[in-house]
Amino acid sequence: MFLKIRNLLTAAEVMRLQELSGQLRFVDGRASNPANVTKNNQQADAADPRYAESVQIVNAALSRSREFMEFAIPKRVAPPLLSRYEPGMQYGMHADAALIQLGSARLRSDLSCTVFVSDPAAYEGGELAIHAGNQSMAFKGQSGDAILYPSTTLHEVVPVRAGQRLVSITFIESYIVDHHQRTQVYELNEIAALEGKAMRWENRARLDVVRQNLLRMWSTT
Repeated sequence: MFLKIRNLLTAAEVMRLQELSGQLRFVDGRASNPANVTKNNQQADAADPRYAESVQIVNAALSRSREFMEFAIPKRVAPPLLSRYEPGMQYGMHADAALIQLGSARLRSDLSCTVFVSDPAAYEGGELAIHAGNQSMAFKGQSGDAILYPSTTLHEVVPVRAGQRLVSITFIESYIVDHHQRTQVYELNEIAALEGKAMRWENRARLDVVRQNLLRMWSTT
């Protein structure tokens, strides 16, 4: 199951990230995945003092998003990383690392997230293609949109033919490890949000008991 979040970032946040991309120092993207010979992009240098602001902008947007919080049920979120693709750049088919080193700790990647910063009209190609069996789905969101998908999926960024693709990527460790269980809780949350006020209070309370008990049963601490 995938989740597309429209307008995760405000117009002002998109503009600031675009400004920062012109000021930040970028390094070879293979610094974070040197074994992947198909990775050809650039990523913000975490040693650049301005990097922290780009992280804070995206983190703040994720934290205030009800859709993100209820879909991901996040336990930990990796620092979002600005990634840039120029013409000819791509990130071939790959699986995201299961465990990501963050300082002295490791984060388990349950969900991956791409936040689109560039206007889709500003570049050709560069779609995020997620493969499932013999089918693939391509995503190219508007500026400020985000797409969440299971980190277990095979995916790629197809070659950029013209223009510049700017995104922010991150990985989420969820309180609920199992994707199927997590989506069941999400669906119940959606029903409660959409229909809760139309329910009799007794039925709404019973639904909430089920939601909370599933969280207790399936969540890790």
